[in-house]
Amino acid sequence: MKKVLVVDDEKLIVKGIKFSLEQDEMQVTAAYNGEDALELAKNNEYDIILLDVMLPGLSGFDVCQAIREFSDVPIIMLTAKGDDMDKILGLEYGADDYITKPFNILEVKARIKAIIRRNQKKAPVSEQPKLLTEGDMTIELESRRVSIAGKDINLTAKEFNILTLLLFHPNKVYSRDDLLKAVWGSDALGDGRTVDVHVRRLREKIETNPGDPKYIQTKWGVGYYFKK
Repeated sequence: MKKVLVVDDEKLIVKGIKFSLEQDEMQVTAAYNGEDALELAKNNEYDIILLDVMLPGLSGFDVCQAIREFSDVPIIMLTAKGDDMDKILGLEYGADDYITKPFNILEVKARIKAIIRRNQKKAPVSEQPKLLTEGDMTIELESRRVSIAGKDINLTAKEFNILTLLLFHPNKVYSRDDLLKAVWGSDALGDGRTVDVHVRRLREKIETNPGDPKYIQTKWGVGYYFKK
């Protein structure tokens, strides 16, 4: 049974989401403020977190950023309709996706299932080495750990998946649509900006000079590739 943490101070919204997800045999835990959400995330394992931006106390952005310090659990942010800045900030702080309010519960369920399904898809162990090295970068695939010059780099699940996909296919250019389908799933509902934000955050973490990247290159007008 998949475990979902739903965080929103509007109890009617939480009640509706909880009821709908439980119909699909998901185990739902609710939190109504940022502090409780963070405590639950620290002490429990969830398959996905649905996190509202506007919360009393700690904001959804604060909670998302704090969770990323210790977990790469997928996070979907709930944002105000048409507020692009909330969407961008959510991705900047480590969210994997966003849904705008008011939302259709069927869309919420579709996105949750798509992300969970994507995270479950792993290549057989025999097809992958357990350790990858590229220059001073080391990637431990089983533990999903990345280090550069011996220093651990904290990547989100999506950032790690983008990095390993590009690294497994060096010099192959992936368009934004290619990356969206490969990392978010063939039924992903995001757009190219989602990919751009994740690539930029990834560069900021692994590149000495993100403005002049050593690893992840841009093929202008086409997409991204890992330079080897």
